Amino acid sequence: MNYHYEKLKSGLYLVATPLGSARDITLRALDVLHSCDAIVAEDTRSMRKLLNIHNISINGRPLFSYNDFNGDRVRPKILSLLSSNKAVAYASDAGMPLIADPGYQLSKQAAERGFLVTSVPGASACLTALSLSGLPTDRFFFEGFLPVSTEKRREKLKELAQIPSTLIFYESPKRLTKVFNDLVAIMGENRRAVIARELTKKFEQIISGTLGDLYALTQKENLKGELVVLLDRPLSTSLTDTEIKAQLSVVLDKMSLKDASNFVAAAHGLSKRYVYSLALSIRDVSEEK
Repeated sequence: MNYHYEKLKSGLYLVATPLGSARDITLRALDVLHSCDAIVAEDTRSMRKLLNIHNISINGRPLFSYNDFNGDRVRPKILSLLSSNKAVAYASDAGMPLIADPGYQLSKQAAERGFLVTSVPGASACLTALSLSGLPTDRFFFEGFLPVSTEKRREKLKELAQIPSTLIFYESPKRLTKVFNDLVAIMGENRRAVIARELTKKFEQIISGTLGDLYALTQKENLKGELVVLLDRPLSTSLTDTEIKAQLSVVLDKMSLKDASNFVAAAHGLSKRYVYSLALSIRDVSEEK
């Protein structure tokens, strides 16, 4: 038996659960799940399965489902338990609670009422993906899930495009191709990116390439499972058209129109098509002279 009973202080315990492998759970998490007075889970089926694997019995304790759809209704019951000096464990479907999951309001309101709120840390999909990505890890920006509609998603991507950090998103397999289409349109084909799928599971896969490469891949292959998308930081700060044309003018003396456009686009993570259009305008002006 990998756990023991511990007399817990009353409060809300934010318990990290495994991403895939059930053994990726901490001993302290098992202690808390075994010892608490009630368990709150984003997915009660997943929680029951995890408890069964580790031979932890519910023993008549309340097991609440808590998600985006029932949170407003269930939250008062949980706060009432905390008012009665109970120790309550809250667990996400997978990974760290409150990271792109519905527990924020529960944690916030518990803290506002003066209840103990503490963490039982563990696995995190965004950090696991970052550590495996091969992209810079010294600065990163976690956006969570992008907007569903194309218009709002593109507006959000424009806001994020020049953040000087590795960008991290969670994404659904069903809209992966649409998302990469938007990424290429907003950030260009040449920015380095990674798709991390099925982390810690049997078919874990880390796929690296440019945005253009990965967009093409998503059109050919149906990538299933839990997905994390990561983008390298911008290759440079945003350039004005005048600055892009100045760089094109230098290399056009040595390269063809197409090669010069590709060179400048790759150097700054810009759209090849857009840079080529600027190169054409330089050529047209030159020919008029």
